[in-house]
Amino acid sequence: MPQDKYVLVVDDEESIQDFIKHSLEARSFKVKIASNGLEALALFEQTNCILVILDIMMPKMDGLEVCRRIRQSSTIPIIVLTALGEEADKIAALDQGADDYLTKPFGVGELLARVKAVIRRSHWTETPISVATQRFGELEIDFEQRCVWRDGELVKLTPMEFALLQELALHAGKVCTHEVLLKRVWGPEYRSETEYLRVYIGRLRRKLESDPSRPMHILTEPGIGYYMAR
Repeated sequence: MPQDKYVLVVDDEESIQDFIKHSLEARSFKVKIASNGLEALALFEQTNCILVILDIMMPKMDGLEVCRRIRQSSTIPIIVLTALGEEADKIAALDQGADDYLTKPFGVGELLARVKAVIRRSHWTETPISVATQRFGELEIDFEQRCVWRDGELVKLTPMEFALLQELALHAGKVCTHEVLLKRVWGPEYRSETEYLRVYIGRLRRKLESDPSRPMHILTEPGIGYYMAR
């Protein structure tokens, strides 16, 4: 019998817990609740999760540290909850491996849109027809298996990191604009949120470049976008 899959909601405010839980359960999601970071990690290990919704400001262990620890062993989608106007928190959360964020206060519509979007992206199944693998120097990208090797060693990428790399690799040598990358990789509702690109490009460079400060593969066209060097 298949094991139930849950959304793990982590927040120390009972009103937020109840709001998210009732909103998701009304749409047939199963939900587990944690009230602090340590409880979240314990529940994560015990539960078959499809998504983590994680507040940043929490007792015992903050959400950024929880996110970092989950990312050490899992590529599960993570949405962080941030306070209004805290841009630095958003960037820090994305940099620790979060896939998306929601700014408090938020409504049911925005919550469900973000949840559906990250779950959809985590189950990306589209495979390029024209090519199975490509090489870029010491990098080998397998589009069918959605894997990347650097100097023969497997590099662990999240689904979103691979989706962005794939978009750049399939258009190698051509500049992909910020808007096009955001629309194709994240979705049309993200076309103006360039902070996603800055953070994810940085994450790819740290994993794939010999010297991330002087990249040889993923290059910047200032003010326009990014491209993969042939």
